[in-house]
Amino acid sequence: MNRLKLEQLLRQFFLEDIGDGDVTSETIFPAHERASGMFIAKADGVVAGVGIIAVGYQLLDPRIEVTLVKRDGERIQAGETIAAATGPVGPLLSGERVILNLLQRLSGIATVTRQAVDLLGDSHTRICDTRKTTPGLRMLEKYAVRCGGGYNHRFGLYDGVMIKDNHIAFCGSIARAVKTVRERLGHMVKIEVETETEAEVLEAVEAGADVIMFDNRTPDEVRAFVQLVPKSIITEASGGITLANVAAYGATGVDYISLGFLTHSAPALDISFNLR
Repeated sequence: MNRLKLEQLLRQFFLEDIGDGDVTSETIFPAHERASGMFIAKADGVVAGVGIIAVGYQLLDPRIEVTLVKRDGERIQAGETIAAATGPVGPLLSGERVILNLLQRLSGIATVTRQAVDLLGDSHTRICDTRKTTPGLRMLEKYAVRCGGGYNHRFGLYDGVMIKDNHIAFCGSIARAVKTVRERLGHMVKIEVETETEAEVLEAVEAGADVIMFDNRTPDEVRAFVQLVPKSIITEASGGITLANVAAYGATGVDYISLGFLTHSAPALDISFNLR
């Protein structure tokens, strides 16, 4: 996780929540009063984002000392301590909600990702995310996917080509779309083509796509399509895949399964901050 970007995000989030000051904590507690707090898991899962605790509290008050008990990617059980923070009570409470919101959100994503990875077992197929992320949180949410054992798809429209149905429709064909991109972009940019039929898969192979996605296909269809693609081309399945059927897709031999629900629908992991 990029430290400079994280600090920039946290400053924005703290300004949104604290504004001109925490009128409750600043009114009740004198500046010199100190306390300790514990971040405790209230449900089983996989933790992600513990570094946010340390970086966030350092931004609010350098006097706050944070001890990280768990590491990102570790499985945790209800009742276990994730981290401890000691310092002036006012800043501890002022930063609590922003930090908890992020920690719970990222841990929820990591937990669901690990569930998907575990369901694949020893399959060579890898789980990856999509661009269906919360605006402003993409870096963090994709980091959480990695903490859960998944992989990242492209981060944005800028770091990879994905030729989808609308691109193909307006360009005229997969072959023409791939050729146009090849002529205008350098060799460092990979080209992925979205396909739905056997004819489209074969056209994408012939056009020299680097990655071929099978969109909204059944496991049987994906299995058949995989056989049409040379090993030198990466294959991906996406659309309509859930935790209930992800293992069936993993058995098709496809290289990647991209899951939008990892970031757009993962429930937050229940975590509390208890002050002493």
